[in-house]
Amino acid sequence: MNKVLLFLVPLSLFMFPSASVQAISKDLKTAIIIDDFGGGNGGVKEFLEGDIPITAAVMPFTEYSVNHAKLAHQNGFEVIIHLPMQPKKGKRSWLGPKPITSDLSPAEVKQRVMEAIDSVPYAKGLNNHMGSLVVEDEEIVRAIVEVAKKKDLFIVDSGTSPKTKFPEIAQELGVPILKSDIFLDDISNVPYVSNQMMKLANITERKGNAVAIGHVGVKGKACYLGIVNSLDEYKKRHIEIVPVSTLLSDTNPDNFFEINKK
Repeated sequence: MNKVLLFLVPLSLFMFPSASVQAISKDLKTAIIIDDFGGGNGGVKEFLEGDIPITAAVMPFTEYSVNHAKLAHQNGFEVIIHLPMQPKKGKRSWLGPKPITSDLSPAEVKQRVMEAIDSVPYAKGLNNHMGSLVVEDEEIVRAIVEVAKKKDLFIVDSGTSPKTKFPEIAQELGVPILKSDIFLDDISNVPYVSNQMMKLANITERKGNAVAIGHVGVKGKACYLGIVNSLDEYKKRHIEIVPVSTLLSDTNPDNFFEINKK
């Protein structure tokens, strides 16, 4: 009888490992993209002079595009292009200069993407600013992805439309892509952002990784403080905040899009 018990105990430990053992063995990483650098100043100083390893998404063709991209790079932050794209609803003025719109030919789309790349130095990738309309347009998305491939840029789909064409075309052309899991500051106050950060932590624990988007500008300071207030909890839960490209480099390049299907 004792021999049977001695056999069953280690077997049960192997079959049903404790939650703490599982948590320790899991490599939890999350990326936080902060949109709208190059535009409004709210939160810019806090993020770019802070030590949260955000990815800075910089609007092209604005007064501070180059300045914010250079400052982010100098301070060790990853830079991507926050490419303005036409939404189904909203004011044209929200897009800024030279947006990607549905009336452009593929050649014109490519030209604007190339100009955006020139406008944002040190960019390693791009994500979409708005764009719920044009991300559903296969011809336009293909033109964007072809430029990203040529310039060796990754793509982050900001998740503005469930019918986005980015994942399938990026997969087809072999361009690394991720999709955002959550927006941190739909409501611009510190408690809301902190609560969204807890949701992000839960997603990260479930999937092993996650991507969130916040903003500078009107929402900037609340977004920054909400993130800061959550850092101790992230340390307790062993979740590391990393540049978004780290999630891609940790993924098999042949299955890069699978990171969003876990």
